[in-house]
Amino acid sequence: MGYIDQNLMSGENVIHRTKIHWVIFLWPAIFLLIAMIGFASKSGTVGGIFIVLAILTGLRSVITYSTSEFGVTNKRILIKVGFIRRNSLEILLTKVEGIQVNQGILGRILDYGTIVVTGTGGSKQPFHKISAPLEFRKKSQEQIEKTSAS
Repeated sequence: MGYIDQNLMSGENVIHRTKIHWVIFLWPAIFLLIAMIGFASKSGTVGGIFIVLAILTGLRSVITYSTSEFGVTNKRILIKVGFIRRNSLEILLTKVEGIQVNQGILGRILDYGTIVVTGTGGSKQPFHKISAPLEFRKKSQEQIEKTSAS
């Protein structure tokens, strides 16, 4: 049971979930490729350095991927990133002023980006490398509309 499921209020239902995008595994894969090239060319030092880099960055990416949750419920937006150093946001839909999506060229192609949730009082929380950020914003806006209509 994840963070979102553990922190649901009574009568609250999850409408949409997303995760960190798989692109966070790109650098570990590149380092692993360089390590394999290094070992294949009989350069054990280069291969050894890059295999260590691949393991360290890969471990960090696995932890980030498995400990990040993004959800929209019928009452709130819930976001949690991190394991030891946790960054979380729980904001009532009635307190959301806007959700900004930032995507570069690669983000548009691979469908990931940064979302910035702006709450009343000017608080802004950016969350990076979110999978399908436009869908997250759309689902959030739909729920905000339903909340304000009722």
